[in-house]
Amino acid sequence: MKPLRLAVIGTGHLGRIHARLAAEATGIDLVAIVDPDLETRQQVAQETGARSAADFCEVVDEIEAAIVATPTVHHHRVVKQLLATGVHVLVEKPITTTVAEAEDLVAFAKRQHLVLQVGHVERFNPALESVAEQLQDVRYLQATRASGFTFRSTDIGVVMDLMIHDIDIALSLAASRVAEVTAFGVSVMGADEDIAQAQLRFENGCMAQLTASRISYEPARSMQVFTPAGFTTIDFANRKATTVRPTAQLLHRQLKVDSFDADQVSRYRDRLFEELLVKRDIVPPATNAIAEEHRDFAESIRAHREPRVPGSAGRDALAVAEQVLASIASHHWDGTQTGRQGPMLELATPLRKAG
Repeated sequence: MKPLRLAVIGTGHLGRIHARLAAEATGIDLVAIVDPDLETRQQVAQETGARSAADFCEVVDEIEAAIVATPTVHHHRVVKQLLATGVHVLVEKPITTTVAEAEDLVAFAKRQHLVLQVGHVERFNPALESVAEQLQDVRYLQATRASGFTFRSTDIGVVMDLMIHDIDIALSLAASRVAEVTAFGVSVMGADEDIAQAQLRFENGCMAQLTASRISYEPARSMQVFTPAGFTTIDFANRKATTVRPTAQLLHRQLKVDSFDADQVSRYRDRLFEELLVKRDIVPPATNAIAEEHRDFAESIRAHREPRVPGSAGRDALAVAEQVLASIASHHWDGTQTGRQGPMLELATPLRKAG
């Protein structure tokens, strides 16, 4: 099998990871590292054995595909130019800065018959993959995603930085359009929100509660999913999952718990998660989610199929993220139209003492 000739564009934190994994992949030939910063690109090129270039225009004739890990503000321009030259693209999330830009890329890639994939890498997390088939008819989910302040991605807030991962997963699991969004957020470190909470109501009745923080002293990446058949916890950080499945008697309302005698109460209280709500811990084989993302990208190009996270999925997640941001911006903290509003939660004016 001929390896896929690929360039990595952008050598920030994620770009370096993409470059290292692409260099190690058996089905990929990492041709070039592209970045305007000479010292950085040469260092990454030396580490990976690829050549370095200041501009992707220098290497487009040598590659079939590219991974774009530039700042988000450059995504539309860079991806559009790559697609125009016949290059398949995997672009980091968020796909673009606006939905209009995202729609333009999705439509253009379709006209060019090219793969456009978006880097919502949690879709490839083994914890999610291990329970994916059990997450049918999702009715409610809640997610928590928290980290310390990394001083990266300061051009966007926590919604576009972290919460968008869970927005994408929620959209894929609910399999329905969002009908309503309510949210609030708070800025701490700069002009953009660093803490956010959003509630999504889907047209099919599914509900999602999403919480994200990038100023947390305790990291977390987890999701709880409720279906008519049971409950599932997904631990993205530790790459494991737990399922709780009611017995058939419970599911069909055949067990009258209010009529249990003392012995039954004692037994089931001690063995609730063994006999009634059967708990199962799942530790799937360890895989690298970004490497799996690369594999899906390469295979979708070779097989002329849609990737697991196509451009349209990135566009849809961005559209909901924009609704979350709009709700955050319009939130009134004092319950009045003239009070504090949006993520900039200034200190309230103290009340004067009477007299």
